[in-house]
Amino acid sequence: MSDAGIGHKITELREALLLSPEQLAERCGTDLETLAGIEAGDIVPSLAPLVKISRALGVRLGTLLDDDENLGPVLVRSSDYLQTTRLKALETHSDAGGLVFNALAEGKAARHMEPFYITLEPSDATEHALSAHEGEEWLFALEGPIEIEYGRDIFVLEPGDSIYYDSIVPHQVRAHKGAPAKFVACVYTPL
Repeated sequence: MSDAGIGHKITELREALLLSPEQLAERCGTDLETLAGIEAGDIVPSLAPLVKISRALGVRLGTLLDDDENLGPVLVRSSDYLQTTRLKALETHSDAGGLVFNALAEGKAARHMEPFYITLEPSDATEHALSAHEGEEWLFALEGPIEIEYGRDIFVLEPGDSIYYDSIVPHQVRAHKGAPAKFVACVYTPL
């Protein structure tokens, strides 16, 4: 990416946060002239000021360095989300039943969360393999009861209920008592 591209991203992010150049310079501990030069593409920034600037803007360093120009929000209308990427499961094998994941953030660069609209079909399995991974998950029940096995506990969510948990604890999400369900989930996995 060119220095002008990095500067443009910094300017765009700063303006989106309603920060003046003076406020950003103060937040990242640099002088205004240097920041103005970086934003204009006149100064080739080294890594150290870019790290400070990215932190002051609340974005990861890669957001400033990658080639994706889409820094704004990604809007998915209800009429469109069923046309987004569909994954049958996030695991290679699951006895939780049929899980169809519709990605809701396609096109959002440098995202830290993965939101999904999920349709859950029941399973006949009586034994359930739990999964564990780094990160966090948030689920919001839309239709039908959803059962979450989390460690040694089992939680049942009815429409309108939500749960937020650490994914490192062995867990599984499945239909409760053979009823199909739909829910929204947001998964965060650290880099």
